[in-house]
Amino acid sequence: MDGSTSKPKRKRGRKNKAAAVNRSPSPDAPAAAATVDAVVSDIPAPAAGGRRGRKSRRLEAPAEADASRPPSPPTKPVANGVDAAVAELGPAIWEEIGRVVPSMDAVVKVFCVHTEPNFSLPWQRKRQYSSSSSGFIIGGRRVLTNAHSVEHFTQVKLKKRGSDTKYLATVLAIGTECDIALLTVSDDEFWEGVSPVEFGSLPALQDAVTVVGYPIGGDTISVTSGVVSRIEVLSYVHGSTELLGLQIDAAINSGNSGGPAFNDRGICVGIAFQSLKHEDAENIGYVIPTPVIKHFIQDYEKSGAYTGFPIIGIEWQKMENPDLRKAMGMKPDQKGVRVRRVEPTAPESGCLQPSDIILSFDGIDIANDGTVPFRHGERIGFSYLVSQKYTGDKALIKVLRNSKVHEFKIKLATHKRLIAAHVKGRPPSYYIVAGFVFAAVSVPYLRSEYGKDYEYDAPVKLLVKHLHSMAQSPDEQLVVVSQVLVADINIGYEDIVNTQVTESSWIHLHELLQLILAVPPDILLLKYISTLSLWNSISILFFTCPFTDTVLLLFNAVYISVFKDLQSNIISR
Repeated sequence: MDGSTSKPKRKRGRKNKAAAVNRSPSPDAPAAAATVDAVVSDIPAPAAGGRRGRKSRRLEAPAEADASRPPSPPTKPVANGVDAAVAELGPAIWEEIGRVVPSMDAVVKVFCVHTEPNFSLPWQRKRQYSSSSSGFIIGGRRVLTNAHSVEHFTQVKLKKRGSDTKYLATVLAIGTECDIALLTVSDDEFWEGVSPVEFGSLPALQDAVTVVGYPIGGDTISVTSGVVSRIEVLSYVHGSTELLGLQIDAAINSGNSGGPAFNDRGICVGIAFQSLKHEDAENIGYVIPTPVIKHFIQDYEKSGAYTGFPIIGIEWQKMENPDLRKAMGMKPDQKGVRVRRVEPTAPESGCLQPSDIILSFDGIDIANDGTVPFRHGERIGFSYLVSQKYTGDKALIKVLRNSKVHEFKIKLATHKRLIAAHVKGRPPSYYIVAGFVFAAVSVPYLRSEYGKDYEYDAPVKLLVKHLHSMAQSPDEQLVVVSQVLVADINIGYEDIVNTQVTESSWIHLHELLQLILAVPPDILLLKYISTLSLWNSISILFFTCPFTDTVLLLFNAVYISVFKDLQSNIISR
């Protein structure tokens, strides 16, 4: 989540005053009041239900005792002054303390050192940098945070609330699409005295939420409150996908990422992960809801790794136009969406065809606008039903084709894009021949070459491929000559930049691996030697190509013999 560039405004508040209604004089009263105030200051006050449009506020203890509240009954003297002071505050406050404080103790601060690949110069990495974010402890000795908080991580450390020790963490899984990461700590001391956070159900509109984390503006834990203002399928910026999300009016700033969102009972209902920064918008934050969180955790527990959220590999359009419905042979009581294109790499390509009308998914009817019933008085995009499945699951879809209804059982899979949205922690693929740097295009590559506004500044041909083209095979890539390293052998080609390669003199090109396997070994090595030193060429060839072990073994078998012959010739000379 990108932080705001402007300096955050810090809200000034008055110091908390001890409640002084019907308090019996006691020598322990001042110390007890100070202790209770310190405890209560960390407790979120319950948000007023139904008040929308209010600015989020940093929660504080009441500045003054409520005069309208009836006086507390006199209490018996207790040996512990804290117990006496808490008893005077009333059972409601004590219940709030016992409910919220353990949940807040499970919130941790995440320190990460990142080393991002350099997609423009793929043989090296960028300078490392550090970041801090939030996370929280769940069952099974695990910690949840955001995926973008530990993206391209080199080292991850966690620090508990009130502790001065940072514990080294291990990343178990990173869910790029859902922007969730799962961590663990091997040190037993880290888990002592902490109760894991419990997950609740999906909240309703106007339900109170409290976001806890470590945002910018300070080092200690921060609490902001608001209400749930919207529930819908929304765009996940980091994952470049669409999943269920909550919109809240609590402030979510840089550093809040990965922190939990609690309801008024201290139960976690989501993870803070992004906010809307716009001159016409104010206090719009987004939370990953518990259905998405549980899907990620169960996916990891079932498969031992994150496999992703499946989709239906189609491009569809709404059927709200009555003339279009009539032309497609739909009856007045039939509703659905029209299939415009089918992904050639998707399992659905074997049964779905363009101009099919999808009437239902797993027995749930789809409306003409692509929505399905969600909860009372609410509707949601039918992609929500698909995202509840797991990779490899099967689903029953009902299709109208040529005025006849057909039923197909399809196998769900993840999306294969021609231009990948993420490299998922792997180094970028590249290949150098005679100074020509061949690279596979991805969204991080476009962002590295053309900046954050690559959708406006990148060449139109690349953008058309990115937005509209579909991969024809599972391994297909968009290969370009990213640049030319000037040498005597490539005189006249120095100005080639980000030019797509469709074929070579050896083979029609669909992916970078085809080019590597197609180049004759002797030509390849001779061109390498003419432009680079021998040892550099061998290291680039063998150690920076992120392919499978089988391919690397093939490279070794083919090229080591040639390398030995060349080496003996060089030594003999």
